[in-house]
Amino acid sequence: MSALSGSYGWVEAIKSVNYGPGSVATALPELIQLLGVKKALLVTGRSLSTKTDVVKKVEDILKAHGSYAGTFTDFGEHTPVAGINACIEQYQETGADFIVALGGGSPIDGAKAVRFRIHEQTGAPLPPQIAIPTTLSAAEYTIGAGYTDEDGEKVAVSHQLLAPAGVILDAELTLPTPSRLWLSTGIRALDHSVENLYRPLIPHPVKILCYAAMADLFKYLPISKADPTNVEVRQKLLVATWMSIWPTYLEEYSALGPSHSLGHRLGAKYSIPHGITSCLTLAPVVKIQARTASKEDKEYLANALFYLRESSTGSIEGDILKLSALISGLIEKLGLTSSLSEYKVPKEDFQRLAEDEDDLVEVLNSIY
Repeated sequence: MSALSGSYGWVEAIKSVNYGPGSVATALPELIQLLGVKKALLVTGRSLSTKTDVVKKVEDILKAHGSYAGTFTDFGEHTPVAGINACIEQYQETGADFIVALGGGSPIDGAKAVRFRIHEQTGAPLPPQIAIPTTLSAAEYTIGAGYTDEDGEKVAVSHQLLAPAGVILDAELTLPTPSRLWLSTGIRALDHSVENLYRPLIPHPVKILCYAAMADLFKYLPISKADPTNVEVRQKLLVATWMSIWPTYLEEYSALGPSHSLGHRLGAKYSIPHGITSCLTLAPVVKIQARTASKEDKEYLANALFYLRESSTGSIEGDILKLSALISGLIEKLGLTSSLSEYKVPKEDFQRLAEDEDDLVEVLNSIY
């Protein structure tokens, strides 16, 4: 189906996206009132809890509002299932009736998985969630969640009401985020915006938002690297991330495209951070699209050069190859270039990781 025909619907679960530096102080109490909830389990990560004052700031807001039930900090990278089980236990013991997820993709996706499992186990409606991201990974806009099972394999769950009911984009809370994590998750957001150009069922207006996201990510990520304390630039990047994966109603959750699907497999199996998997896979996957994508998808990819204020090469395929090179150049400029060999990914695993798709094997060989 063409992107110029179809239908559009906002993700049903999301009631409000609140944004602006310092907005958490007013937005969090407003969302609690809007959702009619009482006691929050604050879900976050160990580093954010032990190395910054960000968690305490949110705890203090919840306590001042009489809405604090406790804090869970035991979500590791890629959201191991043991953390999900422990979080469910604490949620039920504290009498919480909603979750505030603070941090990157792991606590935000982890909270979604917790809510899904509670719904499965009890048959009760999904508990509400408020997401406060401190990275650019954009887990807060989707109806799916991924976690890692006991065998190190990625498990995906989805539900139309699984997206957080409220999202707060407060750049001030992102200031302690380590530079490599912040910038690499920015490439993850770029991965969203690019792969949405050839993802099935994404309507044309959303693709135009993706172009705007790409332009801002290319512009502001290098500025943020040069001046990590620039709150205005960080806020612009949070909004660009929102545009990169604009909440769109889809019948079922799926990986955006081959860069994401490869990234999920690499991340879960070899403990490669999600942002870094996008740094590895996005440019070579785009390069493959110059040869394999449909005519319409090629046109969408080639048109990205206009929004990036780059001149055309004179051919659609050449423009896609130029886009791939620009992505590689941005990753290099941000100091995020790496390889699969650095993460000790064995070449003999490539066929399995690529699920026997020759094009994806080619991608893996190119980044070894």
